[in-house]
Amino acid sequence: MSDENKFNFAEEEEAQKNSEQAVEEKKEAVKKDAQGLWKSITTFLNELLDFREDTDRDATILAIKGDIPFKGATAWILVCSIMVASVGLNANSPAVVIGAMLISPLMGPILGVGLSIAINDIDTLRRSLINLAIMIVLSLLTAFLFFYFFPLSEDTSELLGRVSPDIRDVLIAFFGGLALIIARTKKGTIASVIFGVAIATALMPPLCTAGYGLAKGNWSYFLGAMNLFTINTIFIALATFIVLKVLRFPMLKYANSAKRRRTARFAALVAVIVMIYPTITFLRVLKNSGLENDYNNFVADEVESNRELWFQNGTPNWNDKTIALYFNGEVPDATIADLKNEIKKYDKIKDFELEIKGNKNRSFDKISDAYDRAIRDLDQKDIIIKGLQEQVEELKTGITNLNKQIESKSSSTNTVSFTNLSRDTKLRFNDLEYFGYSKMLESKDFINIDTVSVANVRWKVSLKDSLILAKERDLQVWLKKQLKVDTVMIRRN
Repeated sequence: MSDENKFNFAEEEEAQKNSEQAVEEKKEAVKKDAQGLWKSITTFLNELLDFREDTDRDATILAIKGDIPFKGATAWILVCSIMVASVGLNANSPAVVIGAMLISPLMGPILGVGLSIAINDIDTLRRSLINLAIMIVLSLLTAFLFFYFFPLSEDTSELLGRVSPDIRDVLIAFFGGLALIIARTKKGTIASVIFGVAIATALMPPLCTAGYGLAKGNWSYFLGAMNLFTINTIFIALATFIVLKVLRFPMLKYANSAKRRRTARFAALVAVIVMIYPTITFLRVLKNSGLENDYNNFVADEVESNRELWFQNGTPNWNDKTIALYFNGEVPDATIADLKNEIKKYDKIKDFELEIKGNKNRSFDKISDAYDRAIRDLDQKDIIIKGLQEQVEELKTGITNLNKQIESKSSSTNTVSFTNLSRDTKLRFNDLEYFGYSKMLESKDFINIDTVSVANVRWKVSLKDSLILAKERDLQVWLKKQLKVDTVMIRRN
């Protein structure tokens, strides 16, 4: 009986082991699938982005060295492209500037600098720096002559955009240099347009702006543009240096190992010295960009979104760590405290001192009162104008009645009505532009006085004199009959 009460768990334990084994097998299968997927993705990305197998090292070195010298046709092409770019900047036309970039040969010496440092070629470095200096002088001279003698030179947004370095300009120079050197190292043929545009985008406008600063005697423009040009040049050369190192271009071999070491150290020293200034500038520009971004967000989210504030403009001072906000109207103390509290949410400018400058003489209540007074004044003026218009209409009616009375009296005394006379005259002589009629007293012997009828007329300018004389004779005869007089004098106005 005791044997019947015992439980047998062997089958349940075996089923549990089989289940755990199946789970482990599924996990291993998932891991293998994931590894296979990752391997496939890695292989795809390598095939997509790897450009080392498509590189012709010897041809690239020869091509870069061949583009370094500035003489003959290359120099003239540079002059023409700088002239076209200057016209585009002066006319504020990006399309013209882009057209100048397509023919610009600026890339040779800068690629030569990056190449020479990458492969420790001192002779190429010397040639590159000399030709780079020639390129700068020739470009500045061309831009200077254009802006000095051209009569329509003025500050434009295209020019002003190149007087100070910006983080975007540095990125354009670096990635433009990357595109340029990658295209240069590719086997086969690539359209040469990419060579000119990659460099000219970052170099031509600053050079033209520097020439503009020289022509106008504006040293801040000149120094700012040359600062931007220097930074862009260095970052383009840096991009060239990095790509050639990644592609493992062969170092120049010297028979003297000591000379090779000295050359390598000198090239490394030059690279470090050259990178100090642009690195500092890049960090400063990056910091200012962050500050400006936080400032713009603060103004948009906290100031302009508040409809109770009449915000005019703001003036941030990055050096003094102050932000002045100008409002058209009085700003309540509670709002000032709220803005000073909200600025602490923005990490870059949380330590800045906020200066609120409102106009107490232009508070909302005062402006509303002034608006109400203006509306009341306008309504009062409308009432006055309406009354004056009614008086004018009454005067017109009175004058018309008086004219009718005068004409009726004239008719009763056998005098011709002028209204009827002038209407009949215009109907009969439609070339008349003016008609007047009056009685005039005259004396030929200064003793006897006679009354003479006088008609003043003005004819259309297009009528000939002969035709006017004939019409005046007909008018004189007709007026005698109408006025029943013996004499009518016709006078022209």
